Amino acid sequence: MQVPLIASPLNYTGGKFKLLSQILPLLPKKIDTFVDLFCGGCNVGLNVKSSKIIYNDTNEKLYNLYIFFKSVDSSKILNQIYKIIAKYELSLVSKFGYNFYNCESSSGLGAYNKSRFLKLRNDFNSLNPSANDYCIMFYVMIVYAFNNQIRFNANGEFNLPVGKRDFNIKMQEKLICFIERLQEQNCEFSCIDFRKFDVSHLKKDDFVYIDPPYLITCATYNENGGWSENDELDLLNFLDKLNAKNIKFALSNVLTSKGKANKTLKKWLENSTYKAHHLNYNYSNSNYQTKNKSLSSDEVLIVNY
Repeated sequence: MQVPLIASPLNYTGGKFKLLSQILPLLPKKIDTFVDLFCGGCNVGLNVKSSKIIYNDTNEKLYNLYIFFKSVDSSKILNQIYKIIAKYELSLVSKFGYNFYNCESSSGLGAYNKSRFLKLRNDFNSLNPSANDYCIMFYVMIVYAFNNQIRFNANGEFNLPVGKRDFNIKMQEKLICFIERLQEQNCEFSCIDFRKFDVSHLKKDDFVYIDPPYLITCATYNENGGWSENDELDLLNFLDKLNAKNIKFALSNVLTSKGKANKTLKKWLENSTYKAHHLNYNYSNSNYQTKNKSLSSDEVLIVNY
């Protein structure tokens, strides 16, 4: 029986959900441990067939959120979400409608929610990560933030402005499916730099999937000098080491984007025996869509098998 694909409730720019139908058939048929090295929204790890999954991300807040989702019943989480929404008097159109907030669907709820969202954001940024409501406040803040995205400044403070929408039934269903899938999986979470990830325990039927920040794009995850040329070189060296250990891997990346070329990646690929599968690039949540197709991205999945 075909297991339905589950989409992440977190809106990561460049998230791979829309590419899963192309990526999953290119993965090995037998995978024991699947390592999602830059898991982000977890879209790939959520939907891969394997005996075990390791989700890794260097964002400690995200790491704690996933552990929370893995360990707490979805009904209890929803209860807590609605308590936070009520505490900060944020909008809930699914219950009260737009007229209740003197807002219209076309213009959104930003005007009503702005001051309330900023209070939530300030409280979250000053909160100790060990606090009981920390993970719930983090998730609610993402829901009410601009485009439901995640962004932190150099001081580690969440700094996105308020968005136009609120917590609706579709978001609730997506969150429940995500939590239930995590709780069904034999999975664990880590929060370390890829250079420190221990590959010594990996065996021939284990697999590493890599979806790093893209060197030549400028997404929210790649601000504040988030990914450098040196990081790119270190990652490519890491992949060569995996290959030398006969560990299969797949790297998601772009060779070109909006007229820019990743020369480092291209040179590495040309000097290797790895294969690049060119994917049909189309992200509805991407800032990089362009009417000029000659400037669109060449999205690839680079594999060593």
